[in-house]
Amino acid sequence: MIGIALPGPADFEAWRAEARRLLAAEVPPERVAWHLRGESAGLFADEAAPAPSPRRDGITVPRAFPELAEVAIRHRDPERFALLYRILWRIAGGEAGLMQVAVDPDVLRAHAMAKAVRRDAHKMHAFVRFRELAGEDGPRFVAWFEPEHHILEAEAGFFIRRFAGMRWSILTPEASAHWDGEELRIGPGGRRADAPAEDAKEDLWRAYFASIFNPARLKPAAMRAEMPVRYWRNLPEARDIPRLMAEAPRRVAEMVARGATPPAPRRQRVLAADVEAPMPADLFTQDPTAALAALRAEVLADRGPLAEHATQAVFGEGPIGAALLFVGEQPGDEEDIAGRPFVGPAGRMFNRALEEAGIPRAEAYVTNAVKHFKFKPTGRRRLHQSPDAGDIAHYRPFLRREIEIVGPRLVVSLGATALRALTGKPLAITKVRGEVVKSEDGQPVFPTVHPSYLLRLPDPESKAREYARFLGDLKSAWREVQ
Repeated sequence: MIGIALPGPADFEAWRAEARRLLAAEVPPERVAWHLRGESAGLFADEAAPAPSPRRDGITVPRAFPELAEVAIRHRDPERFALLYRILWRIAGGEAGLMQVAVDPDVLRAHAMAKAVRRDAHKMHAFVRFRELAGEDGPRFVAWFEPEHHILEAEAGFFIRRFAGMRWSILTPEASAHWDGEELRIGPGGRRADAPAEDAKEDLWRAYFASIFNPARLKPAAMRAEMPVRYWRNLPEARDIPRLMAEAPRRVAEMVARGATPPAPRRQRVLAADVEAPMPADLFTQDPTAALAALRAEVLADRGPLAEHATQAVFGEGPIGAALLFVGEQPGDEEDIAGRPFVGPAGRMFNRALEEAGIPRAEAYVTNAVKHFKFKPTGRRRLHQSPDAGDIAHYRPFLRREIEIVGPRLVVSLGATALRALTGKPLAITKVRGEVVKSEDGQPVFPTVHPSYLLRLPDPESKAREYARFLGDLKSAWREVQ
């Protein structure tokens, strides 16, 4: 058994160097005992790695592997180093498409690790609270945080970008990060007592949180899922949560009894002069079926910039309460004629992929970011044109209300237009594909490509490869909601 000592718990570069050396020497995973420097490698881990073999020289791996490994290695699981080396060994041994096999136990486990690390990083961004310490050289801001995984060094850049002009320290039980305005230093771990318990801004945090706490929309389970109780002891606003929750029923009853506050007369006159159409009917009904029907009628009656030339608007279809809601770009030629989404060539490929991924088509809701077909007439054909930012902005209110009424657990964006419509910014699919990001409204969004992309690929080999990858994305999205 060969013992490999790594300098840090999340040192990807050190792991990669050792993994390359072992791979070049053709050392199989079962002969390697990974450990951290200063820890025991085990009773029998005393062999030296053999010399590299020329047969292993110049091996390449798909880009998806290092991208996944760099995140998964921050997980706290002590088997993470061995797992990643085993995947690397298998890829180098001939399983070139291993990263596309979403159901493979090793790949599945590595993705689960990466997902847990990203979730922990999201919590760190949200729940680090700096307290001010006065010093002779000016104020310093100190925060205490207890991450589940080894994420401090990787996430320090987020706080540098956000608080570049502050001098700050983030203390964790394992390590600490210190920023002096110019240089980041990683030091040893600390204790909660090393961070100040409170400062003069505590009351501001509490007042802000109380002002945005809406008792009529209280969902304790959802709140605890997004803001786990384990973080409460470090959040100044958390001490008020039990009281605000207890007071919520009384405050809601008072709101109902008080009724709506009438607008000021002057403001009312301005609104009456400006508003030409009635408010959307779906905003005034509590019945989701009726609300969706009202929204559909409004979309069909829309005379926006694309409606003049299109045959008709194409609304979404599927059950209310669907766990997955898929958002495509816009209707195509066949959808425009049929008045239904995803019935053309891309839709048929999409339906086939859903079936192979084990996702019941009847249990999913499908719609488009843009509700009318945008095209350029060319003789007998209508040539598809991509929606621009103005088109996306026009239909975004319809899409938002459609998603809110359906109430999915996860929205899957198919292509760049859908992702931009949901997030409000032009994100690159290649950088966020397969990750869960947030929409402008805080809705979880799972980005992947549009099926039409697969149809445009030039050769059978790339079509098969990318279709398998798309199938893996669908399976991952389905696992997210199980």
